[in-house]
This record gives sequence, C-alpha cells and structure tokens, in this order.
Amino acid sequence: MSYDDVEIEDMEWNDELQAYTYPCPCGDLFQITKEDLKLGEEIAHCPSCTLYITVVYNIEDFMDKKPTKPFEPSKQQSITVA
Repeated sequence: MSYDDVEIEDMEWNDELQAYTYPCPCGDLFQITKEDLKLGEEIAHCPSCTLYITVVYNIEDFMDKKPTKPFEPSKQQSITVA
C-alpha cells in the first residue's frame, strides 16, 4: 500500500536528479522521472527505504505534443505548352 497520494504540483523538479521529488519520512526523497510519467507510471520510490507514494497527475500533461501544421492548399502554377 502506498504511503501517501501526492499531487504532482506538490512535488519539486530536481535538475540534478532529473526527477520530481517529494520528502520521505526517512530523510531522503521519493523520486519519479518525466519518462516514467510519460509511460503512465504513478509510483515514486524512495531509494533509501521501502516506502513509495502514488503520484496524482494528468498523463496528457507529459505526453509528447507534436506540432500540427496548418492546412495549406497547394499552389497552382501555370504551365505554358508549346
């Protein structure tokens, strides 16, 4: 069972670890990466103890967004036939 449910907004981004972190009662930090979140993972583990938390987030916020190109009609060119 998860130690706690934590909103992603309550976690902090750690540039050094390249992960979202949240304080663990043992003194270390629960950690989860953006890649984990993109894959739908919702469990952040503490590397120093057996506790883990459930991260509450919207997976769509972490999906790769492909820019959509606006539709452009093809430009017609005139051709001279001899």
